[in-house]
Amino acid sequence: MFKENLDSMSVNELKQLHKDITKAISTFEDRQKAEARSKVEALAKELGFSLSELIGTNTKSRRIAAAPKYQHPENPTLTWSGRGRKPLWYIEALASGKTPEDLAIAQPAN
Repeated sequence: MFKENLDSMSVNELKQLHKDITKAISTFEDRQKAEARSKVEALAKELGFSLSELIGTNTKSRRIAAAPKYQHPENPTLTWSGRGRKPLWYIEALASGKTPEDLAIAQPAN
């Protein structure tokens, strides 16, 4: 029966139905997570702890940003750490004859 209703719907109606279903699934999952969290918090409290004490306040490891190693020759605000994808300005500078050493940021002497 539902299949027959889908066959009679326009593309726009089907797209709207898809959006509505996606939203309903998302809000359902959010409600389930909130309910599970409140149950776990209640259990932790019953045992004399807070949830953050049990799982730790920092659940994700944080990566420290790498210090910049290279600097644009004309615009010192543009820098690159030497990690990841090379910025366009770096590639262009190398193509114009500069070397990585020419673009390196001078490291202070210890």
